[in-house]
Amino acid sequence: MSVLSKAPPHSAVVSRPPRATRRAGTGRPAAALLSPTLLVLGLVAGYPVLAAFRLSFVVSSESIDPSTGFTVTSTSYGLDNYAAVFTGERFLGPWWNTTSFALASVTLEVLIGVAMALVMHQAFRGRALVRAAILVPWAIPTAISGLLWKWIFNSQGVANELLGVKVLWSSEGFQAWLSVVIADTWKTAPFIGLLVLAGLQMIPGELYEAARVDGASSWRTFWRITLPLVRPALVVAVLFRLLDVLRMFDLPYVLVGARKHSVETLSMVAFEEMSNLRFGTAAAYASVLFLYIAVVAFAFVKLFGADLIGRGTGNPQ
Repeated sequence: MSVLSKAPPHSAVVSRPPRATRRAGTGRPAAALLSPTLLVLGLVAGYPVLAAFRLSFVVSSESIDPSTGFTVTSTSYGLDNYAAVFTGERFLGPWWNTTSFALASVTLEVLIGVAMALVMHQAFRGRALVRAAILVPWAIPTAISGLLWKWIFNSQGVANELLGVKVLWSSEGFQAWLSVVIADTWKTAPFIGLLVLAGLQMIPGELYEAARVDGASSWRTFWRITLPLVRPALVVAVLFRLLDVLRMFDLPYVLVGARKHSVETLSMVAFEEMSNLRFGTAAAYASVLFLYIAVVAFAFVKLFGADLIGRGTGNPQ
């Protein structure tokens, strides 16, 4: 009997697996259970965002009252704060620093984090100690990490002693930008390694056994089995780190300092505007950064398909 004779008749209908549907009567209990969490998120996250967005349109102007001679502050609504942001000289530099930090740091963190995960996934004596040592940088607060690397990158610090040169890491220039990238990569690469390790532990060992039986090399096994199966966890880790780096403030502020154009980010500019009591301009910078992060997150999810809310394709029963 040929293979064609085994094919189903033309009248047969190939049924697709039913998609997961919400059970009847579960909508209201689910909404009731989620309402406290949504209320807290609305109070601690939603309201500040809306308040800052509203404040970004508030334009303050000062004038002298001719009858009293005192300065009078008047407020109005307009786009003057956003015009000051985009037409000023301080936007492009911080925006480029923010973007370049994200591209450089996340790329290095992915490479180092995946290597860490592969090492931690291997079975060897002392694996628990190695895992704990790798995760130590992630456990250190960012401000403390910045102080630690500030001591390392001191003019008479460890970095210059190892390099045999005198580099002023905290001064203006590429070296200041590089010091922030190195410190950020050292601290947060274990985060990506931890999430990738969780993905590696979900891969069945039978797949690697079959690959070894077929004579596949380690490199081919990594590209054909490990990387595709660990991709969902890796994509989520990269997305979280990308959003975290785009709003980076504390590390360059502690490590290099304020008003350093080589490392100044949009968050640092917004903080400085707020410190100088220019709240409308500060809110405008913060709103622009918020929209920029939202656009980057949306594009990343559309491009790489990060499943952040657990949407499935249904239960093929």
